[in-house]
Amino acid sequence: MKSDLPEDLQRQRLRERLESVVTRARKATSWRDATASLRSLVNREGVVPIRTRLTGEDLDFLEEAREDLLDFATLGVRLLDLHQPRDAGGITSDAAHPILRCRSCMWRWPCPTFRAMSETFDGARERADDLDGHVPVSRCVTPDDGEPGGEPGGESPHVQVTVMVPAQPEGEGYGAPFTGTGGGGSRSGSRGRC
Repeated sequence: MKSDLPEDLQRQRLRERLESVVTRARKATSWRDATASLRSLVNREGVVPIRTRLTGEDLDFLEEAREDLLDFATLGVRLLDLHQPRDAGGITSDAAHPILRCRSCMWRWPCPTFRAMSETFDGARERADDLDGHVPVSRCVTPDDGEPGGEPGGESPHVQVTVMVPAQPEGEGYGAPFTGTGGGGSRSGSRGRC
């Protein structure tokens, strides 16, 4: 059943955003292989010995982040497919703006499910706007010993692994990106300081 109603602009914008998340996540490199080399850096205290500490749970998160993001974004797209407006039928005094109901749950449009999704995604954008357009994406840290590694005029004995995790305000848990050394290769494909 095809509707002649114009696409709801807010719904269309949300769908485009979720589809772009799916596209970006599919293009991203999976962290599964990188976490194997990082696990060898976990010390007796259960953390990777760098200035930004990562627990085993942090590595579990990084290992599954791409797949989880794909799953949640796909869920969001499927929910948008279920919860979309349709003409409720009936008599209205304003033919240009008929009463709309959700195709799935039959609540008046926008339905609670769509509103919750819209508030969640638009709320993240508004919080970023509150930071005067400056959103801290990541920051770089060095190994605990402070040594970048390598020998004068020579190559580093280890490949530098840089893992980027969105930065969080200070005191809100782990989440800063880190730089460590290991044999698993470089996430950025380059060697040297970040």
